[in-house]
Amino acid sequence: MAGKRSGAQSKRSQRTRSAEQPRHDPALSLERIVATAVELLDAHGIDGLTMRRLADRLGSGAMSLYWHVDNKEQVFDLALDSVLEYREPPEIAPSQGWRGEVVHMLLDWRAGMLRHPWSASLLPRRALGPNILRRLEMLSRTLSGAGVADADLNVAIWSLWNYVIGATVTRASFDLSDDDMAAAQQRLALLSEHYPTIERSRLLLDDDWDGVFRKGLDFLLDGLAPKY
Repeated sequence: MAGKRSGAQSKRSQRTRSAEQPRHDPALSLERIVATAVELLDAHGIDGLTMRRLADRLGSGAMSLYWHVDNKEQVFDLALDSVLEYREPPEIAPSQGWRGEVVHMLLDWRAGMLRHPWSASLLPRRALGPNILRRLEMLSRTLSGAGVADADLNVAIWSLWNYVIGATVTRASFDLSDDDMAAAQQRLALLSEHYPTIERSRLLLDDDWDGVFRKGLDFLLDGLAPKY
């Protein structure tokens, strides 16, 4: 009887251990999880990403996700870093020098965030992943090589960071139609006594986002250019 009980207990123990182990979906991978998270963030924004919704989109159990990620915060970190991968330029003319390199880095950074508008508001709140750290290292190295003093390097980097993030958040959230902008400018015209300068410049009708970003960047880089 003891032998039979021992055998029965062994079988029950095996079933218990099997039941306690989370189901591992061999078709699930970290790459699929991150790519699907990006799709959900693009479609529904930051508040729309939940582990349950992510699992449903993947056709997997929610617990299976935890074989690959620790929690939702790690999913955010990985999704953010994945959309900020730097794309090398095909070629930068020597005549453009360090400014050409910096302009490409920042235009590429802005374009990546505009393709995924949630990223601009998420970036300041997340741990910095390898892609964004690589961007910052390249930017720092380029500015240092151009003659920006070490004492000024952090100021230069954060100034450019703030410019790119601020410009991207503004562009992503400023979603007025042409009719809305025209109506706003008309209201401003009625108040021109109080706001004569911005009414005259037709500020509320200026939707040349790319041109404004590029010219503003030139203003910043003019200030960063070493004075010989």
